[in-house]
Amino acid sequence: MRIVVLTGGIGGARFLLGVRAYAREVGAEVTAVVNVGDDLRLHGLRICPDLDSVLYTLGGGADPQRGWGRVDESWTVKDELAAYGAEPSWFGLGDRDIATHLVRTTMLDAGYPLHQVTQALATRWQPGVRLLPATDDRLETHAVADLDGGQRAIHFQEWWVRYRAQVPTHRFVFVGAESAKPAPGVTEAIAGADVLLVAPSNPVVSIAPILAVPGLREAVADGPAPVVGVSPIIGGAPVRGMADRCLAVVGVECSAAGVGGLYGSRASGGLLDGWLVAEEDATTVVPDVTVRAVPLRMTDEAATAAMVRAAVELT
Repeated sequence: MRIVVLTGGIGGARFLLGVRAYAREVGAEVTAVVNVGDDLRLHGLRICPDLDSVLYTLGGGADPQRGWGRVDESWTVKDELAAYGAEPSWFGLGDRDIATHLVRTTMLDAGYPLHQVTQALATRWQPGVRLLPATDDRLETHAVADLDGGQRAIHFQEWWVRYRAQVPTHRFVFVGAESAKPAPGVTEAIAGADVLLVAPSNPVVSIAPILAVPGLREAVADGPAPVVGVSPIIGGAPVRGMADRCLAVVGVECSAAGVGGLYGSRASGGLLDGWLVAEEDATTVVPDVTVRAVPLRMTDEAATAAMVRAAVELT
């Protein structure tokens, strides 16, 4: 069996722990297509938050308390930058994390594409799944918000980390998406999949940037594999993060039904054949989509693997 997962964010990384566990049980191969819309360059370094979250989480190096970054992190460089008054001050890089960004940036500057750099970084972390960025090209999520007396586009990370999504926001823009191309191997993995899973990631800023790469939405919607999504909303609230604020920007109700409707059914030009929701949302209806309610809280790897099994069985 070949499983492809569209994923991003910390929730998506934790979901992949369950996918990997399930895959080992049944002898499946897993390819994760990872969001790059959060990527940015700071202090001359290329930062890939979602790819790193997956590497650290699957590689056993993620901080379980913060939920992001490296365990046993130190912050000497961050403190020194603050002493110099270096901007941006709102985004901190840990010392261990910086090593990853230094290696990545050096390789990118030497001409290696992002998918090859990611493969090289994975040789250290041994994630147990194949990781592919959605694209090697520049693709950044920006928020158009009311700032400084007018509308201004800012990088999603600034909107999320600095402003905590608390400024009036009109829309999200995926800068560079129109000219981006799928990274090598992405469309081939989707075409060869036996099942395609949409992780319980933020649908607006983790999954949508992947689908914004020309050809990827069509590859998913028109591909041979059944597509099953897992709801990131339980009982009308995000499991973690600020998906509710992102959904509000695009005018979608923060509910399992709202997100399922945002993805839509393949029968009506959308993406989904199946939609896994929490037991609290058992009455959810998404037209032309098979809905099943199961426990969705990723309390440990076994519980997450059970979610994945339920998603696969829904096909």
